[in-house]
Amino acid sequence: PLRASSTDIHPNAKWAQNAITVAGGNGRGSETNQLNRPFGLYVYDDQTIYVAVYAHHRIVEWKSGATNGKVAAGGNGSGNGAHQLNYPRDVIIDKESDSLIISDRDNKRVVRWPRRNGTRGETMISNISCGGLTMDDNGFLYVVDNEKHEVRRYKIGDTQGTVVAGGNGQGSRLDQLSKPTYVFVDRDHSVYVSDYENHRVEFIRY
Repeated sequence: PLRASSTDIHPNAKWAQNAITVAGGNGRGSETNQLNRPFGLYVYDDQTIYVAVYAHHRIVEWKSGATNGKVAAGGNGSGNGAHQLNYPRDVIIDKESDSLIISDRDNKRVVRWPRRNGTRGETMISNISCGGLTMDDNGFLYVVDNEKHEVRRYKIGDTQGTVVAGGNGQGSRLDQLSKPTYVFVDRDHSVYVSDYENHRVEFIRY
């Protein structure tokens, strides 16, 4: 899903100078009011925040205004069981199936996990060194592969996907990426990729 608001913002608008902590903020730790190395996050329509907590192998759900989070996926130690995650890097929501889609990095898989009271995930894509995820408004899933230096687009249910960025080996040419991390897709379905080791953001027009 597009990680941007559809609200029109006045060109002269100013943001508050001081932030408000909406999740964590109680030091590094494993308690429900703490986070430990949070990576990707997703904000749902009702302002509930889902955070990929890398160091604790879990996805945490944090309701708007809450002082404690709740484990939404994983949280059963690192491992490759269907009820476990292993250093998750990102999370998004598939509204069509009301499920979390998780980049389960060290298990080299992308998993779908029921958003409400889920106890285990279902592997959607295997053998992928997955980083950032996003989904376009047609329901196509985009996944960064750090080791293949590419981004692929998948129709839900497809396990092969189509390369939309990189895919020509590691390098600095404009048709190459080097350890890409996150991806964004705009309303025209053009792709933006944070190209980590090339110290740049790449734009691929659809």
